[in-house]
Parts: sequence; structure tokens; C-alpha cells
Amino acid sequence: MTKNAFYIIVGLIITSLGLVATSCGDKKPKDEKWTDTYSSGAVKIASDESFSPIIDEELAVFHNRYYKAQITPIYTDEVTALNLLMKDSVRLAITTRKLKDEEMEFFHQKQFRPKEILLAKDGLALIVHKSQRDTLISTNQLRDILTGKRKYWDEVYPGASSDPIIVVFDNPNSSTVQFVTDSICYGKELKADNLMALEKTKDVVDYVSTHPNTIGVVGVNWVGDRRDTLNLTFTKDVKIMSVSRQAEAKPADSFKPFQYYLYTDEYPLSRPIYMILSDPRRGLSWGFCNYLQTYIAQKVILKAGLLPAIIQQGQEVEIKPY
Repeated sequence: MTKNAFYIIVGLIITSLGLVATSCGDKKPKDEKWTDTYSSGAVKIASDESFSPIIDEELAVFHNRYYKAQITPIYTDEVTALNLLMKDSVRLAITTRKLKDEEMEFFHQKQFRPKEILLAKDGLALIVHKSQRDTLISTNQLRDILTGKRKYWDEVYPGASSDPIIVVFDNPNSSTVQFVTDSICYGKELKADNLMALEKTKDVVDYVSTHPNTIGVVGVNWVGDRRDTLNLTFTKDVKIMSVSRQAEAKPADSFKPFQYYLYTDEYPLSRPIYMILSDPRRGLSWGFCNYLQTYIAQKVILKAGLLPAIIQQGQEVEIKPY
């Protein structure tokens, strides 16, 4: 082979390799809309709106540590949050329940199994106007109110006014509505004639603070006094009811949603908070989910008035009784 022929052949090979590389580069990545990494990039996550104060605090700390990351929360009702997860619009959802069998099967058909990780334990607070004198209530009485069996204050508290009781929720599709339907009313239909659904949790607190005949149902993190690092006091705008599992509520067996009573399971209206992660790439959603399990992130949860689910070995968080 002459030297010139050799160079011609080498030139053709190099040109061919270049064309192959170019054609490969023109192919779009299989998952091109997800370009984030474990600690950088931009993604959205979905969360039940009732947890927005906690998630906002967690994101502030996370973004301060990982300045190349930008996580945008979508605060919505729980139904919408899970729908966004299943549509792959987000890859992390903060909810109060695990996936149902049919929802998990949806992911199985895609050859993927989402992770369901316990984040914290929340207490649903029953709030009333600060002028309300009676603040003890049993779960039986609450069930009667929600199902329309008792509609007036004097049917619950003899000697009270005959005004109708209005129960206020944040959203008709919210996790709070689902909780009282499943856990308090055992699946019985909630009566619409004494129920109201607003748009956001803050709206519920504001409404109850100006309407004496209402009972609001909100997450405890919305009514904690942020100046109290021990979480033993609540906002002065409303009163927090004490709830009993007994047929008749008495001071000795009625509890408020303090962390200690969430820990001992004496407060009846407690619920879990889950992180549902569907991120096969181990990108930014995965990174934030792992961060939420660290000691620093769990301390934020403790400060917010919830019960942390995860405390790292060798590190303790003191939870004091009231």
C-alpha cells in the first residue's frame, strides 16, 4: 500500500467516525426534560398545601446549602399533588398517605417502584374563635357534627348558644377532609349543610378568627406561636380545642396537639406525612428527599410543631410534655 493510499483510507475512517458521532449527538436524550442532578438544576415538587410553612423553611435552608439548585414547590390539594406525580410533572410529592394499590400498579407497569418515606407526624388542630368558652370535644361529638347529627352548639354543650356550628376546611380535596372522612367518620358522608371549604389553610385561620360560631380544621404548624421554641403555646387569634377519645370529653383525658402527645399517641387527630419519590435518575428531587431526612431538616420539623420521624443515631431531640 502506498503512503498516499494509506492517508486516504485513514481520512475516510476519521470522516466516517465524525459522521457517526454527529448523528449520535443529534439524538435527543431519552429523558430530556429532566436535566437536573443530585444537587443542581431546576425541578418542581408537589405538596399538600397544609404543609407549605414547613416546606418553605426546608427549601430556604436547602437552597442556601446548594446554591446551584432551584426547587419550586406546587402547593395544592393532595389529589392534585398525586396526579402530578403520576403524570411525571413532578417526581416528589408530600402527602399524608401512601400510594393506593392501583396507583402503585401504575408505576409497576412502567417497571418502576416509587419510594414511600415517612417524614413526620402531624396533628390536625381544631380551632375556634377566641370568645368560645367550651373547648373540650370528643371524637364522637366531632363525628356527630361532621355527619349532621348535631348541628347546633347547645346540642354539644348544654347551656351554650343555639347558633348553628359551621365546620371550615381548607379545600374539598384536601388531606384534612380525607382524614376526618376516613378516621373520624369511618367513611360516612360529610353533611354539606354545615360544612364550608375555602381555598387555603390561612383562609381557614382568618375566617375562624372573625366568626364565633365556627370550628376550623388545620394542620398544627399553622397555629403554633413561632416565638415559642418548645411549641407549648399557640397563636392568640384563635383557641385550640382539646380532643378526647372517650365518649365524654373531660380535662383529664382531652389533649391538644402538642408534640409530646403526638409522640405518646394520646392526641386522637394525628396523621403521618410521607415523601413519595418517583425519581429513577437520582436527580434533584432525590437530593431534596435525602436532605429532608437529615438531622438539620428534622430539627426544622421539630421547630414547626410536628413530630420528626427520623433522628440520626447519636443525636437526640428533647420533646417536653406540657
